[in-house]
Amino acid sequence: MTIHLHRGDLPDAVDFGASVAVDSETMGLRLGRDPLCVVQLSAGDGDAHVVQLDRSTYDAPNLKRVLTDPKVLKIFHFGRFDIAMFALHLGVTTNPVYCTKIASKLARTYTDRHGLKDVTRELVGVELSKAQQSSDWGAATLSPEQLTYAASDVLNLHRLKVRLDEMLEREGRMELAQACFDFLPWRARLDLAGWEDADVFAHS
Repeated sequence: MTIHLHRGDLPDAVDFGASVAVDSETMGLRLGRDPLCVVQLSAGDGDAHVVQLDRSTYDAPNLKRVLTDPKVLKIFHFGRFDIAMFALHLGVTTNPVYCTKIASKLARTYTDRHGLKDVTRELVGVELSKAQQSSDWGAATLSPEQLTYAASDVLNLHRLKVRLDEMLEREGRMELAQACFDFLPWRARLDLAGWEDADVFAHS
């Protein structure tokens, strides 16, 4: 594993190919209150690119270009939150997208454990540490432990997608999953518009 730390934005030369795993770190989980601090990306090649954002401007044109490139699939785990954060702070609509948490819920109906740690352990045999999950991501200098944690959240998503796609195809649920992925940026917009805790499809 190689971790590349970038301050402010991705370098021009970084090429993620046809798909990139993406995650983010924030100061908390409340939209509108907690700022976006870090975005980590991986092409699934064992390298992770960790972008420590300039929160005074969020001026990151190369990162924004990757997130909006229609030829690059963005792979998330619980992409709903990241996509909303990117819309709010970076001003972009992330598309096209794939979410391993949604895929897990549609494919792994034999369990209610769909967190990244559980899915990664079962499907690719990798044990993730969540020790740094609640650390200070707004710090001026990120610790080696924080960088390792950030990288670990994206390094296995390509492999997870392969396994989950196999299960979705086997169970005849790939079309349903794709419809959910296509709707995900709109679900994030609903969150930002004030329907974060409401199910607009519910009867009441």
